[in-house]
Amino acid sequence: MDNHTAVTTFLLWGFSSFPDLQVLLFVVIFFSHLTILAANVSIMVAIRLSHNLHTPMYFFLCGLSLSETCATIVIIPRMLVDLLSDSKTISLPECATQMFFFFGLAANNCFIMAAMSYDRYTAIHSPLNYHMLITTSICCQLMMASFVVGFLISLAIVITVFNLPFCDTKIIQHFFCDISPLVCLACGYTFIHEMVIFVLSVFVLVGSFILIMISYIFIVSIVIKMPSAKGRYKAFSTCSSHLSVVSIHYGFASFVYLKPKKSGSFREDMLMAVTYTVLTPLLNPIVYSLRNKEMQIALRKVLGSASRFIPYVQRGNK
Repeated sequence: MDNHTAVTTFLLWGFSSFPDLQVLLFVVIFFSHLTILAANVSIMVAIRLSHNLHTPMYFFLCGLSLSETCATIVIIPRMLVDLLSDSKTISLPECATQMFFFFGLAANNCFIMAAMSYDRYTAIHSPLNYHMLITTSICCQLMMASFVVGFLISLAIVITVFNLPFCDTKIIQHFFCDISPLVCLACGYTFIHEMVIFVLSVFVLVGSFILIMISYIFIVSIVIKMPSAKGRYKAFSTCSSHLSVVSIHYGFASFVYLKPKKSGSFREDMLMAVTYTVLTPLLNPIVYSLRNKEMQIALRKVLGSASRFIPYVQRGNK
């Protein structure tokens, strides 16, 4: 161990395995990133400007859109630069910072979705007392708790990973500082380190997913007792967007972070991580806008106002 030189920089090898596809990947990911930003910002603006959307469900949706937007900003701009750059080096502090913010925001997303499921349960279980039970103060407390717990867990993961001694090899077989490619470069990675990271990952993914499933078990038990078919349909329709987003998010995240790791599976994990970091944030606003009439109306108003404002600005510039 003492003979190893201290590693201060890493090489994000990532898409260097696909040299012929890097320009195409840049174009696809660049426009996907622009779409993610435009879609999530549109949702946040629509919620902010539409008074009928000032409800707990849309408050959490706005927080989720903001968190996912920040998570993509942590990863995608650096990925785009590396796709066109010959130098793909990243310093150890930059790598640790990227990992901290990405996993903190990803964990925050999980806990926000758990809070959204509790909100849906309360709305269906106690519709008359809903606004007294889910107040603005409680929403802010749940959002803050999601943020704090998410980043505390991320900090624990970062400390565990970056306290390891790294060997001479500096090539990270990924496009960002993910856990598995990094710990494979460590000399002193032990079973204890592996268990700490696994338990923290399980706490975030499985723990929040269990809370979501408990909420939906109670929701289903309430809905099936409703005498009106119209009432059952309305209750389930309020949860359909959230269930779709939960399925997409947890499906990809569990495959990446909970499946057993095999040597030589970095390329497969990297391709799945592209789906998780690019496709999931793109699908979430699409799902909510397509399956929610209130959101569709609010987005049309926002886009209509923007289309009227642009010609006005152009005339002013002239």
